[in-house]
Amino acid sequence: MQTDILSQIRRHAREQGDAIAFIAPHRHWTFGDLDTESNRIAQGLRSLGIGPGDRVAALTKHTGECLALMVGVNKVGAVCMPVNWRLAPPEIAYILDNGHAKLLMRDTEFVDACEQLSVPSLAMTVGTLEAAAGRPALLEWAAGFPAEDTGRQANMRDTALQLYSSGTTGLPKGVELSYANLEAGLLGSIPAEIGYTGPPGVFLNALPTFHIAGIGVAALTASLGGLSVLYPDFNPPAILDAIPEHRVTHTFLVPAMIQFLLQVPGIEAKDFSSLHTISYGASPITERVLVDAIRVFGCRFVQVYGLTETTGAVTALSHEDHVTEGPKRDLLRSAGRAMLGVQVKVVDVATGESLPDGEVGEVWIHTKQNMIGYWGNPRASADAIVDRTDDDPGWLRTGDAGFMRDGYLFLHDRMKDMIVSGGENIYPAEVENALMQHPAVADGAVIGVPDDQWGEQVKAIVVVKPGEAADAAGIIGFMRERIAHFKCPKTVDFVEAIPRNPSGKILKRVLRAPYWEDRDRAI
Repeated sequence: MQTDILSQIRRHAREQGDAIAFIAPHRHWTFGDLDTESNRIAQGLRSLGIGPGDRVAALTKHTGECLALMVGVNKVGAVCMPVNWRLAPPEIAYILDNGHAKLLMRDTEFVDACEQLSVPSLAMTVGTLEAAAGRPALLEWAAGFPAEDTGRQANMRDTALQLYSSGTTGLPKGVELSYANLEAGLLGSIPAEIGYTGPPGVFLNALPTFHIAGIGVAALTASLGGLSVLYPDFNPPAILDAIPEHRVTHTFLVPAMIQFLLQVPGIEAKDFSSLHTISYGASPITERVLVDAIRVFGCRFVQVYGLTETTGAVTALSHEDHVTEGPKRDLLRSAGRAMLGVQVKVVDVATGESLPDGEVGEVWIHTKQNMIGYWGNPRASADAIVDRTDDDPGWLRTGDAGFMRDGYLFLHDRMKDMIVSGGENIYPAEVENALMQHPAVADGAVIGVPDDQWGEQVKAIVVVKPGEAADAAGIIGFMRERIAHFKCPKTVDFVEAIPRNPSGKILKRVLRAPYWEDRDRAI
């Protein structure tokens, strides 16, 4: 029996059609709704000549509608392509054009941005929840077509979903994920690691639709017949209130979200007794934030590490390894062990050889979750995946620096973010962990800036907590008590906010740019 997302949605519609799949601010979706509306969408797409291999884009914050569109798109053999709604119009236009999108669903708040677009491939634009600018709403348009299932079955090797990389170092690339990729990750190892098996579990999802975790969690819970509480925007007080209101058992958060939740006044008095597991990942977390979160929420914590290119998580640090005292405390800095069906190794990029425990190199991943490749970019695909054959998914080169120790993966940084000062390799994440222990620091980042003598020197960028005071000398002195002096910042800049991408990852490129603009090489 196939367990792809199409088969699962159809099965749940038959077996529990009246059960609620999604609770959103504007409506509830039952499994019957999801199947019926996706059938109408599929018939509407067929009327436009949209079929196998075509791309259908979604510029939306609304996860329920996005997943309904995805299922309808898949029912005609086409590919759903969520787009980052935080991008500027030219960047959105680039992605739509790169994917040759045939239809675009967009929220009302993005109408002005979309009216600026010129994408020749687009046959139609629809609204997400309501009509605007002369375009009908998705379900209003779909209501004109019969709710007849196309009967199309998923070919597991075909592309089901296309997500775009963040593009922090260049133009974003379309990551093609197959039905087999989704099945291996979202219905395989990931639910087991986070302890979510469907009913009676309730999953709170406040992640963006264009992120593998956002659309992935929605697909995971729906495929398992579970209930998701959806939030189109991350609103910390509302999220905290939703946990007791809906008796939420599971959620996935990026570390920046956890940090913001902990800063909500009165959090200590909230009722979190329903929580079973908070899983987190997508960017580094500091020990202080993690220890505070474990104390405040009082539930299981599981850290996961993965990429869009690996259909999400591939390693996990279990709840049992979240020990805040004693000899195992060091594991809090670990990304955990490889999940079932996943192999991880650390490689010397110069030789391609695996490195022994403790030596830093590039992290490579072997799993059935490895992407098909980058859409329309065979060279980048070949560079990213090594030793692939028809029967072997190959090794994905992550671009992340790390090392292994006793089966645990420890991440340092992106390979490109490493600072080389006087011949010493310095990994910003390690320095940032020490920086964030300072009691006056609310947020911080560490970058390499030019140094005529040493090539690069370490600079800290700091956001000070409201009502607190700090100066450069005090911060540097504090850090010198905790890490080697050569790793400590030589200078500190104070800012109001640290720039981050939608995944919560610090935009090191943006921070570095002013210091390197007069240099031939940013290294």
